[in-house]
Amino acid sequence: DRIIPARFLKCVSFDSLGKSVFEDDRKTLKGSHPFDLKENQDCSILIVNSNFGCGSSREHAPQALIRWGIRAIIGESFAEIFYSNCLAIGIPCFTLPKKSIQDIQNYSLSKSLFLKIDLKNSFAESEELNFNLEIKESSKKMFLSGEWDATTKLLENSSLIERKFKNLPYIKFSEAFNK
Repeated sequence: DRIIPARFLKCVSFDSLGKSVFEDDRKTLKGSHPFDLKENQDCSILIVNSNFGCGSSREHAPQALIRWGIRAIIGESFAEIFYSNCLAIGIPCFTLPKKSIQDIQNYSLSKSLFLKIDLKNSFAESEELNFNLEIKESSKKMFLSGEWDATTKLLENSSLIERKFKNLPYIKFSEAFNK
């Protein structure tokens, strides 16, 4: 796992994961990793390439990113489990074509980039760059309604879950067998 190496997953809570995000890559690059550069220290939008999060299917990866300070990710594409784990904790993941990602990355090599995201209109803008972002409509609705927390949804619908549980044939069989 490139985002948070497995040796850091022994923690009881996610609180300390932020400081170890991209630890191996940062160590290899000896201070020149984007997360180590002074101009990036307060950045909250992560710009990535294709299939970001592949191999990072544990929830620890987005947890480490959010604890570092990342609040949104824009990339060419995302690994599905990573994408879902980001949504579960409130990190929207937007996509852009490869050319647009390269434009952002190239621009930020020479100048600081303050990018503002408008989730409702799926748009990102700076003083010099503008992009129509793509996000799954269901994901967008979750963020706009504030209802992306699956645990809260389960708790709110406990009576429906209990009714379904009682009607599952293998549960009925098990209860009859145990009498």
